Amino acid sequence: MTVESLALEMAQRAQSARQAAANLPAEQRSAALSSVAVAMEAASDAILAANARDMETARANDRPAAFLDRLMLNEARLGDIAAAVRQIAAQNDPLGEVIEAWEAPSGVNISQVRVPIGVLGVIFEARPNVTADAAALAIRSGNAVLLRSGSDSLQSALALVSAIRRGLEAAGFPADLVQHPDTADRAFVGAMLSGLEGQLDLVIPRGGKALVARVQAEARIPVLGHLDGICHAYLHPSADRDMARAIILNAKLRRTGVCNALECLLIDRAAVATHWPMIAEALSDAGCEIRADESLRGAFSSAVAASDGDWGHEFLDAIIAARVVDGLEGATAHIAQYGSGHTDLVLAGDAVVQEAFLNTVDSAVVIANASTGFSDGGEFGFGAEIGIATSRLHARGPVGARQLTSYKYVVRGDGQTRG
Repeated sequence: MTVESLALEMAQRAQSARQAAANLPAEQRSAALSSVAVAMEAASDAILAANARDMETARANDRPAAFLDRLMLNEARLGDIAAAVRQIAAQNDPLGEVIEAWEAPSGVNISQVRVPIGVLGVIFEARPNVTADAAALAIRSGNAVLLRSGSDSLQSALALVSAIRRGLEAAGFPADLVQHPDTADRAFVGAMLSGLEGQLDLVIPRGGKALVARVQAEARIPVLGHLDGICHAYLHPSADRDMARAIILNAKLRRTGVCNALECLLIDRAAVATHWPMIAEALSDAGCEIRADESLRGAFSSAVAASDGDWGHEFLDAIIAARVVDGLEGATAHIAQYGSGHTDLVLAGDAVVQEAFLNTVDSAVVIANASTGFSDGGEFGFGAEIGIATSRLHARGPVGARQLTSYKYVVRGDGQTRG
């Protein structure tokens, strides 16, 4: 069987499984998700052993530290993944929700009702947690999912999918709701991007710029994806200095390899003398390299000179770009030019400045006085996310179960005819 034939067969099985599960009540979907969490915990030794093999290969291939951090699973992280599945299980079910209802002049009643999208294709690289997150969100939203991990995380993904399928079967659900090929052949991705003869309804890339660019360029079906996580913070002189320092350190260094990590710090010219030295010193002491413009280097000599390529760059490392801006207008102009529409932050005590920033910056998530780390489906109460969407259509920001639905119109009458 060719890779293309395998992909088509798996998508067809996913469609059949989704249709078989379509009329199962919300309580059964919740029970199935709880069963999946139990199955993953029962398989923890096998999952961690598979991940250890992936880690060994990644180290042999000289993958960078940020990559290894995204790939690595341990008991704590696996416990967090199972906890996220249980949180999704406890959520209100989005399916069948009446978004809006009204009576038309003809007397018919019209309802806009939330429904699944269909079969989701999720293509990802070195994030084993995406396997469980995508599966759980698909089940909660009534979709099926065809997963395809990168070669670096293949063993981890296969071990997780095996446990997830056992959990579904134990709950009386079709296991083919969640599938993953046992190959990392790139031709499988190409087959998914073709739409698989109408069997795949949406493709979601989770990975680096090259993957997202390929998916957006080649996909023959709708794409739900995001660009780089080029997250900015604008520091206004009214910001509390200790609070600003703590937030910046957390946003930049909590996990440097994630898409919501802070990458660029914009210092209001009026805050250079009052705020910048203590923040720069804290970043430097924590091991963060600062690439700054001339004005900021003058106030903190340990910073290195920033290049033009540092603006709009996603470092995914303990590196931050920093520059002076002239007020809120200068900050929003920089973000408009170099931002990726992901997450941007204002640090200010002045409520007027906060609201002006939040209303002006056109990103999927805008934050006042809190870490960019909160731009996350788990922190939003979604249990997990299938990604952070930066486009303006269908879904934007963290994508949870509700965002993985569409809607249809249900019209009810009692004999009306149209003239």
